[in-house]
Amino acid sequence: MAHATHMPVSSFETHPSAYRHWALSIDGSVARLVLDIQETNGLRDDYLLKQNSYDLGVDIELHDAMERLRFEHPAVRCVVVTSAQPKVFCAGANIPMLATSTHHFKVNFCKYTNETRCDLEASSAQSGLTWLAALNGTAAGGGYELALACDRIALIDDRSSAVSLPEVPLLGVLPGTGGLTRLVDKRHVRRDLADVFCTKAEGFRARDAVKMGLVDVAFPRSRWDEGVAALAAEVAAAHPARSAEGIVLPPLEVEVGDDGSRRYRYVHLSVDTAGRTATVCVRAPDAPPPADADALRAEGAATWSLRAFRELDDALLHLRFNQPEVGLVLLRTEGDPAAVLAHDACLADLAGDWLADEITWFQGRVLRRVDNMAKSMFALVDRESCFVGALFEITLAADRSYMLDDPDAPTAVQLTAASDGRFPMATGISRLACRFPSDADAVQTALATIGAPVHPEQALELGLVTLTPDDLDWDDEIRIAIEERVSLSPDALTGMEQNLRFVGRETCESKIYGRLSAWQNWIFQRPNAVGEQGALTLYGHPESPKFDWGRT
Repeated sequence: MAHATHMPVSSFETHPSAYRHWALSIDGSVARLVLDIQETNGLRDDYLLKQNSYDLGVDIELHDAMERLRFEHPAVRCVVVTSAQPKVFCAGANIPMLATSTHHFKVNFCKYTNETRCDLEASSAQSGLTWLAALNGTAAGGGYELALACDRIALIDDRSSAVSLPEVPLLGVLPGTGGLTRLVDKRHVRRDLADVFCTKAEGFRARDAVKMGLVDVAFPRSRWDEGVAALAAEVAAAHPARSAEGIVLPPLEVEVGDDGSRRYRYVHLSVDTAGRTATVCVRAPDAPPPADADALRAEGAATWSLRAFRELDDALLHLRFNQPEVGLVLLRTEGDPAAVLAHDACLADLAGDWLADEITWFQGRVLRRVDNMAKSMFALVDRESCFVGALFEITLAADRSYMLDDPDAPTAVQLTAASDGRFPMATGISRLACRFPSDADAVQTALATIGAPVHPEQALELGLVTLTPDDLDWDDEIRIAIEERVSLSPDALTGMEQNLRFVGRETCESKIYGRLSAWQNWIFQRPNAVGEQGALTLYGHPESPKFDWGRT
C-alpha cells in the first residue's frame, strides 16, 4: 500500500482572483461557476487531478465562492455550476489523493465537503439562491454528489455522458458526500432503483437518468447552451433580488505561532501539544453594535457578529486538519457580556434585513461546525466569561460544561431568543431542545430566564451546565477531568460523542453526518478498501482487489 501522506493545510481562505480550479462570473441575477481543474495544482504534488477530479483545495474554493455569493452578490438568484472541460463535468474526489492520505485527513476531507454541500443547500433554503447543476459531461462519484446538492440538475444528452455513484463497485467505499442519503431522502428515488444505480459503475445516461429521477431534465448537445440559459433565467426570475449591493469579505488577520497557536482579533487558539489539548477563546466585542441597517452595511465584515464567527470558523478548521492529535478542546469566552447581548440584539432587531439575516445564518453554520468537531469539547464558564446569547450556544454544543461557583466573584450565563430555534442543529431542532429530549417543560423553564443572568446554582438546577465546582475545587476538578478525557481511546470517544450529540429526530443533513460519515470512517480503515489488496489501493492497477468475504 502507498505510504499515507499528510501536509498541514496552510489556509482555508482564498479569493476569486486566486482560484486555480473555478471561475466565477456574474451577469445580473445569474452567476456561472465553472469547474476547470488544473491537474498539477493539487494541494500535494504526489497526485494529478485528472478528469476534473477534486481535492480539498478545490472544495475550499467552492466554499469561498458560495460565501461570497451570499454576502458580496445578493442580487444573484441563480448559480449555474458547470464544467469547462468537454465530456466530463467532474469525476469526483481524486482517488490517488485519497489512497495516499492519512486516515484522519480522508475523514476530515469528507466532512468538509459534506459541510460545504449542506451549506450550499442552506443558501437555497435561507437566501433563495437557486443552484442549477449543468452537467455538460459525465458526473461520477463526488461530481454527481455535488449535482445532488443543487436544486436542479440538467444532463447533456450526447449518448455518452452519464451520472454515476461508482464507489461501492470500484473502490470498496461509500459515496462519502451525501450521495446515498440525497438519492432517497431528497430526490425520492425508489430504494430498489437506488440499489441498482449505486452498484452499476457506469451509471445511467440521459434518457434513463431522467426516467429514474436522477436528473431533472436533459438537453441534446445542439440545444444545450440554449436550454441551460432558459432554465437559469426561469429560475432566477422566480426569486426577487434581496439587495443590489453586497459587502466585501476581506482576508482574516491572524498571527500564527510556531506552536500552532492562532491569534485573531476576537479569537485565540492555543495548543498544548504534549497534553493533546487546545483552548479556543472568543472575546466579546470592543465596540458598540451598528445603530441601524445602514450602519451594519457600512461596518460590513468588520462587525463583531460576523468577524468573530469567521475567525472561529477558521480556527476550528485548522484544529481539524492541522492538529489531529489534539483530543480535547477547551471552549472559553472573555469580555463584557452586555456587549455580546447588544450585538445579538442588533441582529434580532434587524431581522428581515438581508445582511442581518445572512450574518445570523452564518453564525448558525459555524455553530454546526462546532457540533461536528471530532474532538471532545468542554466549555469553561469562569470569572472572565461572556457565555451569553449566541455565545451560550457554544456551551450547549460542548460535551460538558463547567461553571465556577465563587460567591466573591459571581459568574453567570444568559439565554436569549437565540436559544429558541434561531440556530438549529443539523437535526433541525435547537440545542436547548436537544439537551432536554422529550421534555418540553424543561425547555420552557430554561427559556423563561431569558433576559436575566443565570448564576451557578440556578444554572445547575435548570440543567444548563454540567457541574459547578467552587473556587477551592475548580483547578483540581478541571485538571482531573482533562487528564481523564485525554487518556481515553479517541476512536471510542468519537463514536460516543457523535451518538450523544445528535438527539431526537433525523434529517437528511443529520443522516449524512451521523450515519454516512460514521460508516465511511469505519470503511476507510478496513482492508477491503485500504489494505494492500483493497479496492481503493488497487484502483487504476491491473490487479483485482481481494476481499475478506465475512459480512459484519
